[in-house]
Amino acid sequence: MDYLSLITVIACAYLMGSIPFGLIFVKILKGHDIRSIESGRTGGTNAGRAAGFGAGAVTGIMDFVKGLLAVLVARTMFEGQDIRPWVEAAAGVFVIIGHNYSVYLMERVAPGKYRLRGGAGGAPCLGASVAIFPANLIYILPAAITILLGIGYASLTTLSIAFIALVIFFLRTLLYGESWAYVVYAVIAQILLIIALGPNIKRLISGNERLVGVRALIRRKRSEEKNKD
Repeated sequence: MDYLSLITVIACAYLMGSIPFGLIFVKILKGHDIRSIESGRTGGTNAGRAAGFGAGAVTGIMDFVKGLLAVLVARTMFEGQDIRPWVEAAAGVFVIIGHNYSVYLMERVAPGKYRLRGGAGGAPCLGASVAIFPANLIYILPAAITILLGIGYASLTTLSIAFIALVIFFLRTLLYGESWAYVVYAVIAQILLIIALGPNIKRLISGNERLVGVRALIRRKRSEEKNKD
């Protein structure tokens, strides 16, 4: 195996994932540092809160592209090799790690202590999953949008992306003999998303998570009507 090529793929995936598009777009559009707004994450959801729907959508698309490109680079460099699925899986994992823990967003929190910041990983997870199996776009995206607009929790929507990918990859492995590498990728991706969304999961359990979509509109309308009374 070409270890230099493997290291190159992993490094490229991590560095691509680390590009904080949300921070860049919000800074350009509003002049604000997205890390000081709401959740402080650099993904599409928080970019939308900080600079409007357009900024959030473009950020989400660019974060999706990061995941897509990371896997495609891995596929190109290891085309025809038996290890290719595992390298693609590694690229998918490291693009999410880069997105969630960006080397470009390193902060000193105490003498000798630093932390890496970023997003939650949903969009690059989707991008990598689609690169691995393109039909995932028509399976995962509509389901995620339905969860977002219907159930109304952005964090649950993000978690659902890796979960649906895991189900699809598991079924394809059982039914069509596809590599277990993609199942492993989806499991690790799910773990990374759960870690990133720990505070949101606690709020979901306690019933204090912020609502969006249809349920948020209904709750707002009821609140307005109640205030009128």
